Amino acid sequence: MNPQLKLFLLFLLFNFGGLAFGSYLQGSIVDNAWYAALNRAPWTPPGWVFGAAWFVIMLAYSFYLTRLSLAIQHRFISVLYVISWVLNLVWSPLFFRLHYTSIAIVVLGLLFFSILTFFLLFGRKMGTLSLLLAPYLVWLGIAFSLNWYVIFNN
Repeated sequence: MNPQLKLFLLFLLFNFGGLAFGSYLQGSIVDNAWYAALNRAPWTPPGWVFGAAWFVIMLAYSFYLTRLSLAIQHRFISVLYVISWVLNLVWSPLFFRLHYTSIAIVVLGLLFFSILTFFLLFGRKMGTLSLLLAPYLVWLGIAFSLNWYVIFNN
């Protein structure tokens, strides 16, 4: 098997696996009385948008990480990836299960800056491929605004 394809499949496995594990840790949103009772932002997307958005984000992010890892052999890329992976994993249970909305927004901010760091440090080398990070950054901005609304309106 092509090494690039192997790496891409590995990133897909870790990224989608992280989403699945985070979802498992958060518990069911459908049965979550706390979430149902929240005063949510008027711009909160319908539930199906979250799944579609994360699918596109993780596909683009996995492709970007594959190309970055093949172009630049640097330990910092692995460290930054693990940090962003863990931050992405812990946000859901912090918010939905533990109701630590203030800690969750800090985690979102750190996650945003970890993804932005990929763009800022490797953007010149990766060129237009760095635009693959845009959906992730936009979605994190939306998530931050939704989390912020919950904190200040509940």
